[in-house]
Amino acid sequence: MLRLSGAKMTYQLTLVLKSSLKEVEQKKLLESIKTLLGKSKITEKIWGQKALSYPIKKEVSGLFLNWNIDVESVVPSDFEKKLLNNDSVLRHLLLRSK
Repeated sequence: MLRLSGAKMTYQLTLVLKSSLKEVEQKKLLESIKTLLGKSKITEKIWGQKALSYPIKKEVSGLFLNWNIDVESVVPSDFEKKLLNNDSVLRHLLLRSK
């Protein structure tokens, strides 16, 4: 875990998931990602299924989600590595806000 300097940090995470996932699999995947973040406050916006500009892992469309994450004191240092290792996550973008 990476220690932060006591200040509250805000992150923005955009996820592109396989559109071929069933709803139950999507919920299970999202819950597993939320458990990686611990007790963070997450505001979720579902942008819906959209066509991709080019195929990724043989998928031509993806489910787009946007999360605003408020972290109190710790962030998992291997969070992005776990997202990269998950085959159901086609792409992700994690940005730190002010």
